[in-house]
Amino acid sequence: MNTKKLTEKYIKFFQEKQHKQIPGASLIPENDPTVLFTTAGMHPLVPFLLGEKHPQGKRLISIQKCIRTGDIEEVGDNTHLTFFQMLGNWSLGDYWKKEAIEYSLEFLTSKKWLNLDKNKIAVSCFKGDKDVKKDEESAKIWESLGIPRKRIRFLGRKENWWGPAGKTGPCGPDTEMFYWADKTPTPEEFNTEDKRWVEIWNDVFMEYNKTEKGTYEPLKQKNVDTGMGVERTTAIINNKESVYEIEPLKTTIEQIQEMSEKKDQKAERIIADHLRAATHILGDKKNIRPSNTEQGYILRRLIRRAIRYGKMIGIKEEFTKTISEKIINTSEDQELKENKEFILTQLKKEEAKFSKTIERGLKEFKKISEKTKNIISGKDAFILFSTYGFPLEMTRELSKEQNLSVDEKEFQEEFKKHQDLSRTATQGKFKAGLADHSEEVTKLHTATHLLLAALRKVLGDHVIQKGSNITSERLRFDFSHPEKLTQEQIKEVEDMVNKKIQEDIPVKAEEMPLEEAKRQNAMGVFDSKYGDKVKVYKIGDFSAEICGGPHIKSTKDLGKFKILKEQSSSAGIRRIKATLE
Repeated sequence: MNTKKLTEKYIKFFQEKQHKQIPGASLIPENDPTVLFTTAGMHPLVPFLLGEKHPQGKRLISIQKCIRTGDIEEVGDNTHLTFFQMLGNWSLGDYWKKEAIEYSLEFLTSKKWLNLDKNKIAVSCFKGDKDVKKDEESAKIWESLGIPRKRIRFLGRKENWWGPAGKTGPCGPDTEMFYWADKTPTPEEFNTEDKRWVEIWNDVFMEYNKTEKGTYEPLKQKNVDTGMGVERTTAIINNKESVYEIEPLKTTIEQIQEMSEKKDQKAERIIADHLRAATHILGDKKNIRPSNTEQGYILRRLIRRAIRYGKMIGIKEEFTKTISEKIINTSEDQELKENKEFILTQLKKEEAKFSKTIERGLKEFKKISEKTKNIISGKDAFILFSTYGFPLEMTRELSKEQNLSVDEKEFQEEFKKHQDLSRTATQGKFKAGLADHSEEVTKLHTATHLLLAALRKVLGDHVIQKGSNITSERLRFDFSHPEKLTQEQIKEVEDMVNKKIQEDIPVKAEEMPLEEAKRQNAMGVFDSKYGDKVKVYKIGDFSAEICGGPHIKSTKDLGKFKILKEQSSSAGIRRIKATLE
């Protein structure tokens, strides 16, 4: 049984139990600032778990794409993945523990469905603490269904408790199902430390509300929220020891082996997992790109970690695009196919960018490691991060390979200084909002001049600049305008900027008295107090701005201008994020 067949069976089973299928949510959460990625199917359902009525009713099912990076160090073993699919069923104030557990066991063991051996199943339940009682109710239900007491274990909050998502809200105990995924005889007792017991399903019983005082009150609406990993379960059904032995991961690993000079199972698995995750992040409609912040940072970390392991096993050529293309072509995920060009372009760009620095970075790490006895300083780790693009995790891994540690406290102090500097830049008080004076930042800064001029021509003379923040990855530009731009307006602005780029217009600077600059209608930024003389940068007769930042010599050097997002910044202020390709 492959992953497609498993999901089809799951949907059919719960549809027979009067559940309605709902679409999976985006990998990038819409209304949850607490997480960077969707880690479970419950994210889009939070309002309904809190009592709002769902249009599809009280019984729901979904197939949800998830990203989890908390266990990234475990990736490469038999069960852990960064990207995976989660099957979920919910009861929103409808059925409760008995029905949920019965459904779980029926789907797992019935000959009509998965036909797993009930004698190889073990479960865990919440052991209770000073705030909440032991979940004997779930344990007794399992016993009544034929799971012997020796295969039921009571564990603490870390293992068998969910929530709340914030400081307060719905939460409760859960019961987890494990399967003996080994060819040896199944032990009579359930030893939670034995990795051969693989978790395959989790039923969460949200029966409490945590208050601001830290107490737990019974919920008026009790919810069931379950999750089953598609890849893990498929591996178990097919008697495979590892999720990497099933499709599509199996084919990806074979492709990696063909490209590499030496065999290393863990490295191959990490590359396969990370590039699959990166492909799906890039394939999301939100158009996340590799960067040094938020989702972009995780994406960059995954791509660069894959590249680093690729170098380690002797892959000479650029390979991320090749592997991703195979993942897309063999997938039934329509979103990946629709965004194929964007995915492959971003991977190619990121690998080219990282390849230029990785060799120099590895040489720098070697120098640093040779001059130390047992610890890499936080300052050195930060240099590797800021200059050579090595995430802290990569420096940690390299250090571990040489029995060295990293002063992570000092690294965080250096990182905080960097953040404070960036924050100052965001406020427009450092280099006019520029992260640095590099070539990429200079190009993007020049592009803001074209952007402002185009916005004024499309929207009107009321548009003035209200702030900017520019990094090597993108420009962020705030401007006065009372309403959201239409798609037609965004396209018109984008086309106008690109037309001026193609016209190869020289960017010229002229010094003149402030009054003369005003007479020439040069735009001023932030209503700043200028001196008697100012520098005005002109791009033909299209743009004239009073400015002190770095600029390129001609528009032809900019490349292609692309608006990534248009959104509200504050009342009467809009924000555009854009890049140059």
